[in-house]
Amino acid sequence: MNSHKDECCPKFDPTPWDEKTFEWENKKFIKDKVCTLFYMPMNFGKVMKKLDKTVKNANAEIPDWLCLSDHTSKWNMDVYLAVDKEIPDANNIIISGEFLSKVYEGPFKDTGKWCKDFEKFAQSKNQNIKKMYMWYTTCPKCAKKYGKNYVVILGLV
Repeated sequence: MNSHKDECCPKFDPTPWDEKTFEWENKKFIKDKVCTLFYMPMNFGKVMKKLDKTVKNANAEIPDWLCLSDHTSKWNMDVYLAVDKEIPDANNIIISGEFLSKVYEGPFKDTGKWCKDFEKFAQSKNQNIKKMYMWYTTCPKCAKKYGKNYVVILGLV
């Protein structure tokens, strides 16, 4: 059981991300789009494989395996994959700002509850969320394998 398929997602450690505030200055990402049907991603795996190949072809790294998702409508989700350098032939994006993060664990159907809780968490820190991102830390197969489905909400404050 040593194949790459068995370890497609590294095991996630929630500690550095749970109830933290941090500053990003010119953090590099590459951006792509995922089609969604009532917010449910339809081609997430395909898009992630394409982005992963793009990063590998550029001899780049994905810091923390970080991939932010921005649900822009019922039909689209923008994804931002962290990279350690500018990637040729990719939609390179820079994100800067102060972020608040909190880790949640459970089924995706709880996302609405998590978002409400995150808003309360931000208010308890006297912060207003300008933009919210979701970080789905593992694919469904790896979440099942590890026994935990961690999702991090990051809010630009």
